[in-house]
Amino acid sequence: MIRYLRLFIAFARFGLATEMAFRANFLVKLLVEVLWLGILLVFYWKLFENTSSIGGWGRSEYFFFVGCHYTLTGIVETFFLTNCVEFAELVRSGDLDTYLLKPIDEQFLVSCRWIDWSTLPNIAQGTLIMTIALRVMGWIFDPVRFVLFVVLFVCGCALAYSFLLILSSMAVWLVRNQNVMEMWWLFTTLMRYPRAIYEGPWARPFGLFFTFVVPVLIVVNVPADTLIRALQPWFIAWTMIAAALMLVVSRRFFRRALQSYRSASS
Repeated sequence: MIRYLRLFIAFARFGLATEMAFRANFLVKLLVEVLWLGILLVFYWKLFENTSSIGGWGRSEYFFFVGCHYTLTGIVETFFLTNCVEFAELVRSGDLDTYLLKPIDEQFLVSCRWIDWSTLPNIAQGTLIMTIALRVMGWIFDPVRFVLFVVLFVCGCALAYSFLLILSSMAVWLVRNQNVMEMWWLFTTLMRYPRAIYEGPWARPFGLFFTFVVPVLIVVNVPADTLIRALQPWFIAWTMIAAALMLVVSRRFFRRALQSYRSASS
């Protein structure tokens, strides 16, 4: 584990040095991320001027939910998204051959080799929004709920990483997987809204499917629910089980994809 940690730090230093070589581009990317969050917050603020709740979530509760989503997606985009998106190019160009020859776990090398420092501030911004929302709500610190929130938040990150790894692994068979990666943006859109909005005769089957079959809706909902709303033991247990299952499934799917890979020389 120490060896992998040292490699990860080396990847981080290399990524930062690369970003600093083009400082203007780096600063523009940071500005875009800040503007995007600002637009999102203004949109939701105006929305709550015309309604008291969304799916039973009040204004402060919903802003906490938004902060939780922004923090989680910031972690995924910083550490994994660029790597998984570029996996298709490694397959197409045959550069994946050199990765498979390295004396290191292929999944770690493929999915953790590059860190996008321009999206790292998103984590801090999301955390700040959650902190302000909790303060406005007058939330009283509860160590049990806080520990559960942290554990479930990690489970949510694991679920998001697993979905991303499975989608990117399809590049072995499809070679160009731009359309498949659009599914990731669909997943992030689903994560952005409370699960409670999927009520009614038409929406309920949709909500159930993306809760229990493809468990996207629990990625942000369950951690946020656990900290500021009612505890739901069944969903807490399901989130932990789903995270463990998806990590195993995504690992096996990735290994199966590598077995089907044909090198550039074949």
